[in-house]
Amino acid sequence: MNLQAQPLEWGNGPRIFEMFLEPTCPFSVKAFNKIPALLEQAGEDKITVKIRLQSQPWHLFSGIIVRCILAASTLPDGKNAAHKVMQAVADHREEFEFTDHCSGPNMQATPEQIVARIERYSGVSLAEAFARPELQTEIKWHCKYARQNGIHVSPTFMVNGLVQADLGSGDEVSKWVERSGA
Repeated sequence: MNLQAQPLEWGNGPRIFEMFLEPTCPFSVKAFNKIPALLEQAGEDKITVKIRLQSQPWHLFSGIIVRCILAASTLPDGKNAAHKVMQAVADHREEFEFTDHCSGPNMQATPEQIVARIERYSGVSLAEAFARPELQTEIKWHCKYARQNGIHVSPTFMVNGLVQADLGSGDEVSKWVERSGA
């Protein structure tokens, strides 16, 4: 059986607004939560928002969580299941992090427990999809795509293929809309 991940994109407009996000980064969460407003203000027929996952090793469960999101994208509900997983992680971000990136309650958590926690919060059954070895191709694609575009931090934004180093999660959505040209 061939693994088919749905692209993590919303809207169907010609202007492309890519967001490189690490799911447990507080600034990425802030940006992620602005996507509905961005689509509404820009117009779904004028902009396409694409999420690119930017795993970062100092967020110690980053790889596991990125794999969960991409596993969800392979399920029948595809990108909507992936969105539910991202939203669940965003809404419970602290429960997937470490104190000072190196200590705290999650020191005893196993990858299996993290997957189960995400399943519980999101309502998406991930364990089977998570365990598929061929999922690594999708994970590597996100990593390679970020690297080829010189992405190092999250969130980072690209508009029509060009990195926008001066855009950030703290910007008003109207600034993102203006920059996108939508």
